[in-house]
Amino acid sequence: MFWVYMLRCADGSFYTGHTDDLERRIDQHVSGVVGCYTLARRPIVLVYVQACESRIEALIAERQIKGWSRAKKLALIAGDWESINKLGRGKHRHQR
Repeated sequence: MFWVYMLRCADGSFYTGHTDDLERRIDQHVSGVVGCYTLARRPIVLVYVQACESRIEALIAERQIKGWSRAKKLALIAGDWESINKLGRGKHRHQR
């Protein structure tokens, strides 16, 4: 099993990643062992988790979420699928 996860950082930003050991990876972010985006933005809070069957599926989901707007990420965290669909239609009328 693989996991896509989203963290809310102390500065209000989001970090999205994937792993095959969710508990260990979150512990690494919390303790600062990983020298990545979250290191200087602790404390962090886990706000979203999605189970995936394969690493490729998790990586695809991670990349998709990373490309989303803040509003769409907040809708995902809230489980607001109606807003996610609306936000995914684009800003311009011809994209809806």
